Formats: sequence, C-alpha cells, structure tokens
Amino acid sequence: MSQFGRKLLAEGIGSAILFATVVGSGIMAEGLSGGNVAVALLGNTLATGAILYVLITMLGPVSGAQFNPAVTLVMRLRGNSSWNEAAAVVLVQIGAGILGVWLAHAMFDLPILQLSAKSRSGPGQWLGEFVATFGLVLTILGTLRHKPEAVPTAVSLFIVAGYWFTSSTSFANPAITIARSLSNSFAGIAPADAPGFIQAQLAGALAAHYLAKALFPDRG
Repeated sequence: MSQFGRKLLAEGIGSAILFATVVGSGIMAEGLSGGNVAVALLGNTLATGAILYVLITMLGPVSGAQFNPAVTLVMRLRGNSSWNEAAAVVLVQIGAGILGVWLAHAMFDLPILQLSAKSRSGPGQWLGEFVATFGLVLTILGTLRHKPEAVPTAVSLFIVAGYWFTSSTSFANPAITIARSLSNSFAGIAPADAPGFIQAQLAGALAAHYLAKALFPDRG
C-alpha cells in the first residue's frame, strides 16, 4: 500500500472509532445518568478525551491523526498536502465517521438510519463553535511547534475542557457535525442546524491558522 493509501486508511479508521465513541458514549451516558444531563455530559467527555489520546498516539505517525476537515484545511494551507489529497482525506473522514455513528447505533440495538431532532442553534452556539475550533487548531499548531510529542495530551485535554467551557459542547469538527446530525441521541444535532456550526468551525480554524503564523513564526 502507498504512503497516501495508508494515510487514508488511518484517517478512516480513526474517524470511525472517534465518532463511534462520541455517539456511543453519549448513548451509554444518557442511559445510565437517570436524567442528570451533567453526569451524562461528564461520561461523554471522559470517553471522548480518552479515545482521542489513544487515536492520536497510535495513528498520528501514519496520517497526522487529523480526523477533522477543519484541521485538514489548515494543514493544506500550511503546504502539507495538495488540494486533491486534502479533498480525499476529508471525504474519508466524513464517510468513515458516518459509518462509526451507524456502528454505535448497531451496538446499542437502535435504528441504524436516524436524523437528529436536537436543536443546537443561535449566536451563542455559533460563537461557541468558533471558539472551540479556534482553540483546537491553535493548540495543535502551537504544540506541534514547541513540543510535538505532547500533541495527543494537549488535544485531548483541550477537547475535555471544551466540552464544558463552550456553549456548544465543542464539536469543533465539520465531519462530526455532519455525522452527529444522523443520530437522534444525546450527541445529536438537527440537520438544519449543522450548516451554522460548520461555518463557525471553518471560520475559527482559519482565524487560528492566521494567528499562528504571527504567534509561532517559522524558525529562520
């Protein structure tokens, strides 16, 4: 298999496992929390942070462990791939991520095909997604610049924090936003609300990219 083929495979496996974890842990947490939303969110948070650390550590050396079109876009703007390669990676992230959501449904004996009815919209939510994605991308770029071996820990901890300090619970990822719109579960988002989240995420990623160029200049 070619190096790029391995990258696509790693991005697919990682996206599927990550998205299955986000949705599956949400289903499990909601079922066990007895209606306590804070407890359910805590369970969802811990599972997501833990699997992110595992996946980035395991697959980072193969693909960069992006699992996120916003991150892939920024890496393309930084010259790490061609536009065609970036497009292929994004398609794999979205497609494999949706399969991961369907896998979570199957594990919990739920209908595979669903649409979320959970409304997540409004300026506060959009600002939350801007902040979440801005912070995630800045964390990645800054940690790569200063301490690359700490990326799995830094990214995982930022997402754990983001679940709690942002109004949107930190989706910070266009692919997972699309996939979560196909799950009428604790982690879901209504399909009509997904475009607003995605626009805010891309804006946050681009803002982080341009700030990082000034904040973390290339070594001369």
